[in-house]
Amino acid sequence: MTEPPVPRHIAIIMDGNGRWATRRGLSRSEGHQAGAEPVRAVLRAARQAGVRYLTLYAFSTENWGRPEEEIQGLFVLLMKYLQSEVAELMATGVRLEAIGDLETLPALAREALTVAMDCTSGGRELTLTLALSYGSRAELARAASLLALEVAAGAREADSITPQTLAAKLWTSGLPDPDLLIRTGGDMRLSNFLLWQCAYTEFYFTPTLWPDFGEADFQAALDSYQTRERRFGLSV
Repeated sequence: MTEPPVPRHIAIIMDGNGRWATRRGLSRSEGHQAGAEPVRAVLRAARQAGVRYLTLYAFSTENWGRPEEEIQGLFVLLMKYLQSEVAELMATGVRLEAIGDLETLPALAREALTVAMDCTSGGRELTLTLALSYGSRAELARAASLLALEVAAGAREADSITPQTLAAKLWTSGLPDPDLLIRTGGDMRLSNFLLWQCAYTEFYFTPTLWPDFGEADFQAALDSYQTRERRFGLSV
C-alpha cells in the first residue's frame, strides 16, 4: 500500500491571538504569550510526521502599524522564545532560519535571532523559518529592484529574466515552495504572505484560534492534504 504523501514544506499563518485573549477578558499581550505553546506543539508534530520545512508568519510588515507597546511585547516574547528553545532545537536537529526585512527588527531581537540561528546551523531534521518584518509585496519589489540593478550595470540582459531568476532573489531563495499552507482564526486570505511561493500550494483554513491549535488540529490539516490530488495545472 502506498504511504500517504507528507508535505515537504508547511507554512502557517498563526492568526487569532488577539481574539482569543479578548474572549477571555485578557490583554493582547497575554494572547500572544498563549500562542507560544502551539508553536512547540506544531514543531513536534511536524517533526514526527516527517515534514522537512516549517515556515511561520510571525510578524508582518503591516504589523509595524500596531501600538508600540504591543510591538515591544511581541519582540520580548520572541527573544524569550529563542533563549528558552534553542537547546531543544539543537537537540532535535532543527535549524532555525529567518526571512524578511530583518534590518528593521530591534537590535536586541536581531542579536538573539543571530545567536539562535548560529547555534542551530547544524540541524538537519527540519528547517524552522520565522517570517519577521515580512511582506510578500515588499519581497517581490526588492527582487525586481535587484534584477533591475543587474540589467542597468550590464551584468544581465533584460530578456534573460525568468521566474527562476526572480525566485533566486526572493528572501525565500533556497526554500522549496510550500506544499501546504495552514491559516488559523477563520479568515480565508493570504495577508501578503508568500504570494509568489504559493502559486500551487494547497490551502487549509480553520476557525480554530491559534492559541487553541494543537497537534490534533495539525493532524487534521495533514489528513485534508493527503486526500487532495495535486496536478500543478496539468490535465488528468
